[in-house]
Amino acid sequence: MSAQGATKGAINQLTKTLACEWAKDNIRNNAVAPCTLKSIDQGEIKMGDNMVQAGSRRRDDRWSLLGMTALVTGGTQGIGHAVVEELAGLGAKVHTCSRNEANLNACLHDWEKKGFEVTGSVCDVMSSDYTAEEFSTVMTINLESAYHLCQLAHLLLKASGVGSIVCISSIAGVVALNVGSIYGASKGAINQLTKDLACGWAKDNIRSNCVAPWFIRTPLVEAALNDEQFSKSVNARTPLGRPGEPKEVSSLVAFLCLPASSYITGQIICVDGGVTVSGFLPKHD
Repeated sequence: MSAQGATKGAINQLTKTLACEWAKDNIRNNAVAPCTLKSIDQGEIKMGDNMVQAGSRRRDDRWSLLGMTALVTGGTQGIGHAVVEELAGLGAKVHTCSRNEANLNACLHDWEKKGFEVTGSVCDVMSSDYTAEEFSTVMTINLESAYHLCQLAHLLLKASGVGSIVCISSIAGVVALNVGSIYGASKGAINQLTKDLACGWAKDNIRSNCVAPWFIRTPLVEAALNDEQFSKSVNARTPLGRPGEPKEVSSLVAFLCLPASSYITGQIICVDGGVTVSGFLPKHD
């Protein structure tokens, strides 16, 4: 079995190497690493008792969110806005929240014109019990709010029978970046929370995954990316040679909510153009 494991490790490393080497040609490379599959029946893979029903779904149903309800925090701009539109476009009923009532109302009006079923409320998901110190503030925004929201949603997710949690983290929780050690620690905490919930709530058929982006063109980082020198450094560090777009994150979030991803849980998936797998890659003319 050690030889079998070694060959799979070789495939994994080959994937990373090709991803970085061929990024200049806009070729992406990824690997899927499944666990033991229970059976293969007429081309459909069925995994465990919970997948017998899901495995018999029509293909179109596996790629639809009709009949599903989603809660998206911070849905009026940036990645959150893209996630709302992605999920609603796949048929989900979406409720989102924002701290800014004017922005929320403008978005709700736009979504109504597009035919999306989206409702919204003005609220702040941060806990009110925090100090003004930086550590407490960052941890409250990035960790406590996500933790408490998951706890509040647990019974609803359990009752649905097919719950899915998708956290938004950052590659700063995976590798060291010059964005502040506290920020990185808070994102690392989200990553670990994702894994703990995946295991602890699996008995309730609730999946938990995390999407960890690199620099994405959102209002939060647009000013930094407009700095020519900074933008050049980001592009040089990224094998694909550019920052990401919000829709390149929201599409993964939507996939992790779909029935098609029903055997994926506890994963931290980086959306980073290859940054976290890139080592020393000297550029040649």
